[in-house]
Amino acid sequence: MASIDYPLEHPKAEALTPEFSFSESLYKWVATVDHKRLGLMYVVSALVFLVIAGIMASVIRMQLAFPLNHVVGPDTFNRLFTMHGTTMVFLVGMPMVAGFSVYLIPLMIGTRDMAFPRLNAFGFWIFLLGGCLLYFSYIGGGGLSGDGSAPDVGWFAYAPLTEKAFSRGAATDYWALGVLLSGVGSIVTALNVIATTFCMRCPGMTLSRMPMFVWVMLIDAWLVLVALPPLSAAQIMLELDRHLGANFFDTQAGGSAVLWQHLFWIFGHPEVYILIFPAFAILSEVIPVFSRKPLFGRPAMVGAVTAIGFISLGVWAHHMFAIGMTSWSNTFFAASSMLVGVPTGIKIFNWTATMYGGKLRMQTPLLFCIAFLLQFLVAGLTGIMLAVAPFDWQLHDSYFVVAHFHFTLVGGLVFGLFAGMYYWFPKVSGKMLDEKLGKWHFWLFCIGFNMTFLTLHFAGFLGMPRRIYTYYPGRGWDAINLIASLGVIPQAAGILCFVWNIIRSSLRGIPAGDDPWDAWTLEWATTSPPPEYNFEKLPVVRSSRPLWDLKHPQDPDWKYE
Repeated sequence: MASIDYPLEHPKAEALTPEFSFSESLYKWVATVDHKRLGLMYVVSALVFLVIAGIMASVIRMQLAFPLNHVVGPDTFNRLFTMHGTTMVFLVGMPMVAGFSVYLIPLMIGTRDMAFPRLNAFGFWIFLLGGCLLYFSYIGGGGLSGDGSAPDVGWFAYAPLTEKAFSRGAATDYWALGVLLSGVGSIVTALNVIATTFCMRCPGMTLSRMPMFVWVMLIDAWLVLVALPPLSAAQIMLELDRHLGANFFDTQAGGSAVLWQHLFWIFGHPEVYILIFPAFAILSEVIPVFSRKPLFGRPAMVGAVTAIGFISLGVWAHHMFAIGMTSWSNTFFAASSMLVGVPTGIKIFNWTATMYGGKLRMQTPLLFCIAFLLQFLVAGLTGIMLAVAPFDWQLHDSYFVVAHFHFTLVGGLVFGLFAGMYYWFPKVSGKMLDEKLGKWHFWLFCIGFNMTFLTLHFAGFLGMPRRIYTYYPGRGWDAINLIASLGVIPQAAGILCFVWNIIRSSLRGIPAGDDPWDAWTLEWATTSPPPEYNFEKLPVVRSSRPLWDLKHPQDPDWKYE
């Protein structure tokens, strides 16, 4: 199509220029295959869904703050915790994994883009379509019957509650199809990460010299490839049940509800590690830089993460101790669940040993890492407790499990992600985040999180079951639930500090320079923000700390491969 170029003095030129510039800028983002833009879109989308899920969680805690409360009814409450859990796992955690991977891995291994740039773009847009489809259930979830709106089957969607007889509207279909599409996005992104890591490394970047971040995300991608297909198969089988009478999970027609649990948890427990591995990757980069020491026991760290990835595929049925498995099955899954704690302990020891004796810079990224270590230790210990089958029988489906799960995915994953955002924001934007606002964010969020979820362990010990929308007074739960609900206030205030910090620093933050932390991985060797082509000339690597080699040739402490 021919275009008309107006001369600068033409009266229409000024009117046309802003509109054209906006359209061109929008087109660049929508049509991009640049891994950096796609990584940012993943992270921004995940943050938007995080705010939505946080609002849902706040309403849940308002409802449970007092006994016999009536903020929302039971049906609305069921939809809230279903959408909150589904959003946090599939629309916050998974895109965060993808966003950090596709943005940082090409920069860290010294290449110009992902192995399959168009597949990278497809992965993002299919994930976003899945998320939008899930939330479209609020409009179309009632279907022709008009029964209900959003899904109300829990993020685990146990059969036979998801069969047509018990879930008559279209909401469950939106849940299954939305999660299925977002899972396809995760799978193709994992394939891209594996291909990029093995085939696109710069000269000299052997596997032994790869940054720990890349190592951990590589293993994470393999876990995605193994764990997500069983869930996708289960969702397809569910849709066949609901619309074609396949009866995979319809117990009245000879199907098996336990089959759904097996398929779901074969995905569900490795999913915990898929989500927590990015935090492991971030800590392995941030702690050495802010301790001014190489990572302690780097080969042991690689081995530990590999072992966790392997063992995590054989622990799923500890979620199913209460369904009546054989004693041999319970024994096997209890033993494997305890075994996974060994390599986890190795990593915590290595991070702690890295900080020990180091010149610690107590800035915001390191503060979030330290909080992660303490809170993830609690999560690990309570997980080992739940791996004991008789103990699990007593606390199964209680608020003790809710507290353990949130200590893992919020006290672990979210704190690790915040550490990564404060660490790499200067590289992404060219501006420094405000340190004072960052510490306000840290302390408010940390205090509020522990007010909410540390106390809920005791609610579980006192017998409070999960997923109840109200309770009677006088059972010992009243004060615990009030404290837990009040903890939402500082958490929300901390998130507001973070959002304001992002906006304020993006507009008028202090220029960061190319390497504000005096780091040593290759992403800091290029400009901030990086150019579209990443590196004008591909770097040549001769050790596992290539940028440190260049800046400190006299330093003898890093001479290892």
